[in-house]
Amino acid sequence: MSFVSGLVVYILLWWWVFLMTLPFGVKAPDAIETGHATSAPAKPMLWRKAGVTTVIAAVLFALVYWVIVSEFIRLDTA
Repeated sequence: MSFVSGLVVYILLWWWVFLMTLPFGVKAPDAIETGHATSAPAKPMLWRKAGVTTVIAAVLFALVYWVIVSEFIRLDTA
């Protein structure tokens, strides 16, 4: 796997995991201010979710990298 391919795989994994973690721990505010959406979270904790996402994506990337490099799953017929 080349560096660019690995980077693309990591970025894709990071975004997928990040989008999956966004709903965790979200609570609507008790008092909704005028002009704000009623569904907007009170404390979205984006930095915490980005950090957790980075760790999870790194573990998933290591697993994907191992599968590709070890040829555990081969796509060629030869």
